[in-house]
Amino acid sequence: MVHVYNCHPFSSQQIVQVEQEPGLICCGGGALFVVATGGCKVEAYNLEKEGCPLICRFATMGTVKSIQHSRMGDYLVTIEGKNCATYLRAYTNWRYQAEGKARVGVRLLGHLLRGASVRGGAQMEIIEIPLSERPVAVACCPVTGDLLVGCENTLVLFTLRRQNQQSQNQSQQMVQSTWTNSQQSSSQSQGIRRLYVVMTCCLLLTRIPKGYLSSLFSGQIMDSNPNFLDFERSVILHLSQMKPKQVALCGEYVAVQGELEVLVVKLETSSDPKTLEESDTKKNHLEDHVDFQILPIHQELLGDRAKDCDIAVSIEKTGLEDSKGQYTLSYVLFRRFTPDFFQGCSVEETQLHSLQLYPLFTGNQSMSLQEPSCVFCFFSLPSAGYLYSLKGGVELLSAYQYPEKVLKAVLTDYLLHVITKSALQCFTVRCAAVAARIEDPYIDSTMKACPPCSMEVCALRIQLFIGLRSVCVYGHHVVLLSAADAETTEEPERTTQRRGLELKEHTLLTGILLAVGIDPATTPALESLLSRPFLSRKWTISSPKETSTAGHGWNLYVVDTVSPLTLYQEMVEYSQRYAETNPQAQSLRHLLSEAHLLLRTSLLQTSEQQRIIEEDSSPSLQADTEGPSVKQAAVRTDSTELEEAFKQNCAQLGDCFSRGSQRECHLALPYYRMSGLSVTELMARNRPLAGRPQSYGPGFLFYLKHYLFEETEQVLSQEAADEVIDIFSQSEPSQLVSVCASPSLINTSPAKTLQILQHLENTAGVSVPLTTTMATMMLRLEDLPEYTRLMERHAEMVLVYGFIEEPRLLLHGGDGGQHAHVRPTALTRQLAKSQPGLLVAAVVALHENNKVQLQHADHIFKELDCENCLQVDFWEAMLMASSQETIIQELLFRVASVYIDRLTNTPSETHTNGPHAPSKRRPLKSADDLINSCSHYGALYPWLIVLNPAHTTSSQHQEALYKLQSLLCGPSLSVGSVMPLMERLSDETLWGFSLHLLCATRRGQYDSSIEKLLDRCPQAIIAYANHHLQDSHMVLWWQKLLPELCNRTRVAADNSILLAALKETLVVVAMETSPTEFLELMPEDGTASYFLPYLLTCSQRHLLA
Repeated sequence: MVHVYNCHPFSSQQIVQVEQEPGLICCGGGALFVVATGGCKVEAYNLEKEGCPLICRFATMGTVKSIQHSRMGDYLVTIEGKNCATYLRAYTNWRYQAEGKARVGVRLLGHLLRGASVRGGAQMEIIEIPLSERPVAVACCPVTGDLLVGCENTLVLFTLRRQNQQSQNQSQQMVQSTWTNSQQSSSQSQGIRRLYVVMTCCLLLTRIPKGYLSSLFSGQIMDSNPNFLDFERSVILHLSQMKPKQVALCGEYVAVQGELEVLVVKLETSSDPKTLEESDTKKNHLEDHVDFQILPIHQELLGDRAKDCDIAVSIEKTGLEDSKGQYTLSYVLFRRFTPDFFQGCSVEETQLHSLQLYPLFTGNQSMSLQEPSCVFCFFSLPSAGYLYSLKGGVELLSAYQYPEKVLKAVLTDYLLHVITKSALQCFTVRCAAVAARIEDPYIDSTMKACPPCSMEVCALRIQLFIGLRSVCVYGHHVVLLSAADAETTEEPERTTQRRGLELKEHTLLTGILLAVGIDPATTPALESLLSRPFLSRKWTISSPKETSTAGHGWNLYVVDTVSPLTLYQEMVEYSQRYAETNPQAQSLRHLLSEAHLLLRTSLLQTSEQQRIIEEDSSPSLQADTEGPSVKQAAVRTDSTELEEAFKQNCAQLGDCFSRGSQRECHLALPYYRMSGLSVTELMARNRPLAGRPQSYGPGFLFYLKHYLFEETEQVLSQEAADEVIDIFSQSEPSQLVSVCASPSLINTSPAKTLQILQHLENTAGVSVPLTTTMATMMLRLEDLPEYTRLMERHAEMVLVYGFIEEPRLLLHGGDGGQHAHVRPTALTRQLAKSQPGLLVAAVVALHENNKVQLQHADHIFKELDCENCLQVDFWEAMLMASSQETIIQELLFRVASVYIDRLTNTPSETHTNGPHAPSKRRPLKSADDLINSCSHYGALYPWLIVLNPAHTTSSQHQEALYKLQSLLCGPSLSVGSVMPLMERLSDETLWGFSLHLLCATRRGQYDSSIEKLLDRCPQAIIAYANHHLQDSHMVLWWQKLLPELCNRTRVAADNSILLAALKETLVVVAMETSPTEFLELMPEDGTASYFLPYLLTCSQRHLLA
């Protein structure tokens, strides 16, 4: 379906003053090239100036059948006919013909002449490109300037070469050596001199510019240009079962069009050699079955499926593969059409035309990048046109259904221009939608949006003309050629007379050359010279004559299109008609989407213009910086206006989707975000009008919920915040709790909001989030009794579940990952004072349910400034709840460091205000609570009771000691991680000694621990040994503890503590060893009567066993 809008994309038109009826036209490089019907002359007109003045006029070497201009290299390529033969020629430096005295050089492809052509002089060059087959179609690559020639069964690709001065000198030496060798023959040298004399005589008869002859024989130059153009044949493609009618080239993509089919392939260079046997086999296989194919069926093969078509393409080696690499070919697109004879369509009415490969660059490409981001393929039938996207997956973007038979179509960035016999029509394109998604693959999200590539196209204007024949486009200029159907009888007569004169001229000059002994057929330059009509044509440039509309039946129009910004403004005015009658009309949305794509295309072109100007304004390339600076200012101004229009269009599209259906209402969010408008401005745009139902569209509510539910730093005023509360109270009351918790509505009126919440409670019932929200409003009203009453409605555990449902009741921010973005709410500060246990439990629950990160929770407790105690309580609670090993180890280290700080710092020291200073408030969990409820805290070893002081320190100090000892007695704390911190604790006190002894024991240092314990506190040795010297460490009873006690008792015989420990040790040794082993353990100087009871016990136990 094609929508039709009566917009005006054309601003003005003018008639180009040409002398003869144009036969062929083409545009490029700011110029319009006109070839007269049946003539051998090209006229170039300036499209950039008013009136399109003539730039230059030059003759061709044959009758031009096809002409193309290349933007890269600024050259013309023609297919010309002469004497029943067809030639392919390229015309370079054609602008020098505007001087009127410029020379013309003629040479073969890859061969250089002497003089100006070698040294890059200021002259036009005609390059003869030899081909083994007759050329049928030609195309120039808009990206690289390469040349693609379509012959009857082959495609030949020529690479554009820019020769520099050094390569020119080398080529000149080669040419000079060849010329010197040829002069060794005296007879040939005399013939050449005679040739020059004869041609000089012919000059008087034919009025040939003298510069044309001298360019063939002399070496004078007019200018010094360091570069000149040449071509190099790079690859030949052989086609089977397809005769090219049109060809197109863009980068690596090659397109060929037959009568009923279009094939697009991709040529890539690869260093890996590949054979072509598979393609040849496919070709032979298809040729075997060609007799069975009566009528081709309709086919559309995209991507890899295109290789299944019945057209085989093979690559012929040219000998350049060693330097450039092997060419590899892949199929991209194949489309075949079948005439619908049942509908009265003939083959002629189904023939394809207007094949085009169109590149598009995006704004994020670097200046040196040559490969376009997007490549589009367009071709057309007389009744329909088809636009495909080739890069990033082949896809049919648009199918254009024409209202009448179309003769030719041209694709541009903005529009598709087509001509019928009596009208110029203009359609929209989807190139910008593809480019936007390639430039930003995540454009279809909640942040950005773009109309879909599959959106239906529309026709903007039908401009009537009479007898249109051809169309071409350059920039904002559309060139049209019109001619009446009836042809006068005088024109064929003039054509016949001119051809007769040309034949007489050719016969006369050929006879003169043969008379002096020179055969023109042996010299290409002479042959091309004789192919020109000299005697019947003047070479002097005459001013264009006034053309009378009554004197001929043809005209050449230049129609200028309006600027994209002007067309956008007209589309906006046009859309107001739909907005006034039906704001939810599909046509309104479609027209604004078309305007959106129009602006996107303009922004892409503006960024490309900025890159080009920056390259041109480089100090090494541009001496005058005043011109580029003016251009840059103009481009920046246009870019600013386009960006403002783009934001305005996004707001308009957001308005459409905000009132649209539920299926597309989500698109209001990204378009409103791209508009840059504030939420207050958007609320004003969406207020219900007077006389209409007081309701807001689903798209606007979707946007408003995303705005409020996502963390944002923009705080609304009280008036705007109250309006938001009113909107949701009317539209979605169930979302009021989440809306009230938004940080953007912190300025809302608490009294008014409380009334609305109470009404919601009366209608919907009591809920925990609703109760806490009402308590928050009471807190803002400073009504603490009512706040307390509301909070006491539910148990603390139930309130925790309510906070999990709506975390923003406790904290705001946290999405950015920075501490500064997280802040506690007023309710959080009140809970820290009145119900710290509820606050800690709620934050732990939020963390375990992935509602808040650990660093954000830490920052919240630091913001509360509760003398560090709440933060430590949170860490201890996290140790009880968390199951993540990395978090557990981090928290164990944190609490251990806090306990050590509390043991080392006393209230009288200067560190009381430090980050880990002891607090006057009692912790939420005591050491016994942690031991009973947390597996990471272990029960204190029995021997620690002996070492711990009994109420000799403060309660805080003792609590920290017990918790640290419990951690060291537990299974989780890594002792190695806290050893550097333990160095701050002195072992002079018993409690300090106990901590160091715990660390040594946890590290397996039992021998040294036994010695230290016997030195400092021998009364605890038996308790220590009973707890630690078990299982594999049992041998330490008699290998370490027994010898140590014997030695120490011998020295201090009256030490009752050591004697008691020795007796307990002997009892254990007697129970664990044999009598023989026990005898070996007895000291040699020991008293036998002392050890005999234990030996007797050992023997009796052994006999019973």
